[in-house]
This record gives sequence, structure tokens and C-alpha cells, in this order.
Amino acid sequence: MLKIIFLFFMAGGVPVAIAMAGAALVYILTSDGQPLPPFVVIHRMVSGIDSFPLLAVPFFILTGNLMNSAGITTRIYNFALALVGWLKGGLGHVNVLGSVIMAGMSGTAIADAAGLGTIEIKAMKEHGYSTEFAVGVTAASATLGPIIPPSLPFVIYGMMANVSVGALFLAGLLPGALLAVLMMLTVAYYAHKNRWGADVKFSRTRLFKALAELLVVIGWPLLLWLLVVRLGTPAQLTVFAGLACLFVLDKLFDFQALLPIMTPVLLIGGMTTGLFTPTEGAIAACVWAMILGFAWYRTLSWKMFIRVCLDTIETTSTVLLIVAAASIFGWMLTVTGVTTDIAAWVLAFTQEPWVFLLLANLLMLFVGCFLEPTAAITILVPILLPIASTLGIDPIHFGLVMVLNLMIGLLHPPMGMVLFVLARISGLSLERTTMAILPWLIPLLLSLGVITYMPKIVLWIPKMFY
Repeated sequence: MLKIIFLFFMAGGVPVAIAMAGAALVYILTSDGQPLPPFVVIHRMVSGIDSFPLLAVPFFILTGNLMNSAGITTRIYNFALALVGWLKGGLGHVNVLGSVIMAGMSGTAIADAAGLGTIEIKAMKEHGYSTEFAVGVTAASATLGPIIPPSLPFVIYGMMANVSVGALFLAGLLPGALLAVLMMLTVAYYAHKNRWGADVKFSRTRLFKALAELLVVIGWPLLLWLLVVRLGTPAQLTVFAGLACLFVLDKLFDFQALLPIMTPVLLIGGMTTGLFTPTEGAIAACVWAMILGFAWYRTLSWKMFIRVCLDTIETTSTVLLIVAAASIFGWMLTVTGVTTDIAAWVLAFTQEPWVFLLLANLLMLFVGCFLEPTAAITILVPILLPIASTLGIDPIHFGLVMVLNLMIGLLHPPMGMVLFVLARISGLSLERTTMAILPWLIPLLLSLGVITYMPKIVLWIPKMFY
């Protein structure tokens, strides 16, 4: 009965949050012998968002919005251009590399598509690339946003599945690298096929400067580790001295994106060393973005900051309303025995983990075409995770598989938000935008297959720290 009411609301075009909460309320009011009072709907919804890990959501959203508004995206684009723009099909590679860096700050695919996408599509069209190719590579690379930490879907999944958000963040590093490599190989294939040349002239000075930035990003945490662990210097004093050195280097050499790129390094380093939790890390990332925007680059004004905060409030309200509604809906599914019945049916059909993962992938790809990722995660986790646990599938691994499936769903009609964003930015119709994205499903689905059936790629780094 509960499922039928929910599907009826969804078929009528009711927003997913209202459909979930409304289905639970109608079921309570109409069920015979139901002892639950209607007030339980509000109680469970409030309890569902009364969670410390969920505090990370508004701060990660605010960080991404601040980075976009402070002109950080332009710096990231110029850094990627210096590093790989001289390759054949250079701007395609720049598109992917820029998304990798942006993914370490925004945590959402839509922020990546809307922020960097505007710059990248315009530049690629000016350099003679077809609009379809520019849209396709931008859409595919936008899926990196929630895979490479930080990630809002990981925060939601971690809260729903009761697993470590920090472990989920670390689990996304190697899959994110795999996705980026396959996308760049796809760009190289098209460049070879169409005989594209470089988009910017090779400059040894620009390349060495970009490589120097990259070496600082890699070497800085290693140096701090050696000082603290090997030489026994005070941890907090060493970190603050190291941050001061970063600002000095940036001032002396006028680096393009050294300080913004340090955002994921500071976040992951702080979590793995126990300096802060993922939620506290979100606040630290937000403070870091404000320091860069207000004090260092001076590209943020108070007027812009207020507008960014209002946008963040609007986005956060939408996300948390879905989570709250899914809390009562998921609880009702459990109370009424729906999740138990589904688990029994699936386990009667197959006891093989690989068969279940195949069926789960097909289901999540389908659901991702119709539901926003937050809503899909909150609905699917109570149903699928118990089955995965029964079959011995690691919940961290299953979380990566779920999020990647739902990111691919963002590229498809009828509800793919990245599809709508890029159609608006590029001026293409939804039909042409959809066709432009289709070839890029090959590297995405190939990555999904590897991640699904090679869990060591996902779990190797988390097992080093958790």
C-alpha cells in the first residue's frame, strides 16, 4: 500500500520530498489498526536531519559556491591549460583535469558543470571544437565532482548507511583517478581520429611553473609528515608554519592555483591524521575559501558573499528536505516489512554477489534517470544495503558503486540536472545535448564495471587508515 501511494504521487508530478512524506502520512491515516499518530511523520523527519555528519552539507555547498564566485574556477582553468593544453586535443584534457581539481573543492557534479563548464565550453567553441564534443566531455568530467573528495552524496550515504564519511572520501581517490585517465584516453582517441593539434603553444616556462605548483602540492604534506613524525616537531606549530610558507611561495612565484588546489590536501590530511572530522573539515574548507576570496585574491565582496549565502541556504534546504522526507519513508518501509520482503525475494533469486551487483547497477542506473541523487540514495540505501551486507559486500565499496551509478544518471533525461545545466550553457537542445553525451558513456560504464567487480581499487586506501 505504501509503495502504491508513493508511486501514485510520483506519477502525478508531486516533488519527490512531498511524495515520500505524503505517502507515509496517507498510509498512517488510512491503515486499519495503525497505532501510530500522524505526528510521528514530523517527529521522524526532524530526527532524520538531527545528525552531526549532515552539518557538512551546507558548508561543502558554501565552499563550492565561494570558489565559483571568487574566480577560483578561472585560476584552475589556467593552471590546467598550462599543464596539458599543449597536448593534441588540449582543451579536452584541460576540461578533465580542471574537473579533477574542482572536484576537490565543490563536492557536486552540478557545481562543476555550472562553474568550470561555462568557461570550458566557451573556450572550446572558440578554438574550433564542435559544441557537441565540448558538451560531452564537460558532462562526463562533471561526474568526477562527487567521486573525488569532498562529496555531498558520500555524506548522505554515510549518514544513511552508518559508515565512516572519512573512509568514503578516501575510497573515492583511486576510482576518481581511474575515471579521469579513461576520459583523457577518450579525448586522445578523438584527437587522433580527427587529427586535432594543440590548442596553445608549448611554453617550457609555463609548463615548469605548473609542474612546480604540482610538486609543492605533493611535497608539502610529505614534508610536514616527515617533520612531525620523524623529527617530532609540534604538529600544530608545524602546520601553521607550513601554511605560512605556502602563502609566501604563492606571493613570490605568482602561482595560478596553488592555494585552491591545496583544499582537498588540507581536508584529507586533516581527516586522516585525526585533526578534524569530515564535518569539521567542511567548516575548515569553507574558512579556507573565505580567506582566499576575501583576504588573498580579494575577489569577493560582502555583497557577493550575501548572495552566495542565500544560494547556499536555498540549495541546503532542498537537500535536507529530501533527507528528512526520506527518513520517515525509509522508516515506514522497514516497519511495514517492505525491505524484508525485497531482501527475501532477491536472496531467493540469487546468492551470488556478482549477480546482485549487476542487478543493483541496472536498478540504480534506471532510478538515477528519474530521481535526484540525494533522493535516490535515501530511498535505495534501506532497501539494497541489507542485501549487500548479507552477501558480504563491503558497505564502503557499495557506496562508491551507488554514487557512480547515480552520477551517470545525472547525464540522462528526463531528470538529469547536469543535462539541463549544460543545455542552457551551450544553447543546444536537450535532444542534441543527450546525443552529445552518449559516446562518453563508454568510459563511464567501463569505469563502473571495474569499480563494481574490483573492490580492492575502492578499499585499498581506506584500509590504510580505518
